[in-house]
Amino acid sequence: MNKSIHQSLFFLFLLLLQVIVLNNINFLGYINPYLYIVFVFLYPLKENKFPLLFYSFILGLSIDFFSDSGGIHAFSTLFIAYIRLFFIKVYFRKTPLDYPFFKLKDESFGKVFNFTITLTIIHHLIYFSFANFSFQNLSIVFLNTLFSCIFTLILFFLGTYIFTKKE
Repeated sequence: MNKSIHQSLFFLFLLLLQVIVLNNINFLGYINPYLYIVFVFLYPLKENKFPLLFYSFILGLSIDFFSDSGGIHAFSTLFIAYIRLFFIKVYFRKTPLDYPFFKLKDESFGKVFNFTITLTIIHHLIYFSFANFSFQNLSIVFLNTLFSCIFTLILFFLGTYIFTKKE
C-alpha cells in the first residue's frame, strides 16, 4: 500500500478513535488517554519537518474541534512534533543520514520507552497546564499528567504489541 495512503488512514483512525472512544473515558476524574499523539511518534523521519508539523497541527486542531478545547490539543501536539527530532537524536543517536532508514519498531525497547514517555509527559503536562491554567490547580495538573501518561503509554505499548507483525 502506498505510504501516503497508509499515513492518511492511520491519521483518520487515530482521530476517530480519540474522538469517538477515548474522549469519553474519564476514569476517577484523572485518567483520560490521548492516544492520538502516537501519530507524532510513528511519523516517518525526514529532514523536512514541515509535513509533520502541519499534520500534527491539523490532528490537534481536529481533536480540539470535536472536544471543544480551544486549541490546547493543537498546541501541545505541535510542540511535541517540533521537539521530536531533538529527542530522536538524544535517545537513538541518529544523524540526517540515518533518517530514511529509521523505524521506531527496529529500536530497542528501552530507547523507545524513554522516547515515548518523554514526549508523552511533555504533551500531557502542556495540555493539562493550559486546561487548568492556575497555580492553585498545580496538584491536579500533576495528577492528571501522571495518570493519563500511564494509561496512554499502556494503550500505546499494548497496541504496539498486538498490531506488530512477528517476523
